[in-house]
Formats: sequence, C-alpha cells, structure tokens
Amino acid sequence: MEAWFASPWGALLIFGLRIVDVSMSMIRMILAVRGYRGRAAVIGFFEVLVWLMAVGQALQHLHSVWHVLGYAAGFATGNYVGVWLEERFAIGLRVVRAIFRNGTERRGALAAQLLRERGFGVTEVQGRGREDVVEILDLIVERRHVPEVVQLLRQVDPNVFISIEEVRAIQGGYVRPGGRKLPFLTRLQTLPSRSRMLLGWLVRRR
Repeated sequence: MEAWFASPWGALLIFGLRIVDVSMSMIRMILAVRGYRGRAAVIGFFEVLVWLMAVGQALQHLHSVWHVLGYAAGFATGNYVGVWLEERFAIGLRVVRAIFRNGTERRGALAAQLLRERGFGVTEVQGRGREDVVEILDLIVERRHVPEVVQLLRQVDPNVFISIEEVRAIQGGYVRPGGRKLPFLTRLQTLPSRSRMLLGWLVRRR
C-alpha cells in the first residue's frame, strides 16, 4: 500500500478516500441532527477509519502537489456527494400544506379525497384569504412521498399554494408508511426513533 500511495496513483487514492469520509461525515451530521444517534455513531466509526488513512497518507506526501490537490479536491467533492446521497435516501417526515381557493369546484375537497384514496391522512381546514374563503389541506408524509403528494395536488389545481416543512415529532393521527397504502395510528414518539421511523399499530384498511 505504501508503494501505491507514493506513486502518482496515490493522489487519486487519497481523492477517493476523502470523498468517502466527507460524504459519510455529511450523512452522519444530518442523522445526528434528526435524532438517529445509533446510526450516526456507526457511520462515525467507519468515517474516522477512512479519514485517518487519508490524512495520514496526505501528511506523508506534502511535498507532492498532486497529493495535496487530491486531498483538497476529495474534500470538496465529498461535500457534493454527501448532500446528493442524503437527498436520495430521503430520510424523515415532512408536513405538506396546500391552500386552494374555495370556488364552486371545491378543489380542496377533491384533492383530499384523492389523497385519502392513495392512503394519505389529510386534515381539511377552512380559512380566509385576502379576497375570499380558502381550503387548507394539512398532511404528514414520509419525505420520499412528497413528490407524489405534490403531483396529486398540482393535478387537481395547477395554481395551488404548497408549503413543505420538516417534522421533528408527532403524536396520534394517521401516517402512511412507506410502500403501503395502509394508514397507521401513531403513538407518542419523537422522530426519528432508534429502531423505526414510525411506531404504531394497524387500525383499519382502506
């Protein structure tokens, strides 16, 4: 291994190691902030092992411009890869709020019915805007389902106002688990939990 790192290929190896450890660091920090302490600890263990190898070899070859550039470029690329991976994993829950103008079509009620048919729990609220009454839909979904929900809402009304927020904790209510159209009644929990993101029991089928 020493011969490999001492060769011109060593800069490329350091570049790859830095991508791995920095991307792991990004994911670890995101998981830690969202409460996944166990997963963050495991990732941190392997992250440090890779980092020690990368930084150790870089320090031994500070006289080589290519090794130094490989270390710096790997750090920059690792940040990009880490954010991309986090987006792909789509960890956590989101609150999706949609506001419809309350016209004769009652598009809010139509959208709520469509979402319930897909297994999502929806809360309907009437509000008042600047000009007239509006229909407000609130629902909590797994992050991976957000594009599907937004698409359904836009399908009913292309001009609907949509806001999306991150969820830290939930208690009670129906949440659609990933991959199934069955609502779960959630028990008191702080998200994310250590073992499962959603704790609850099946209460009914739709």
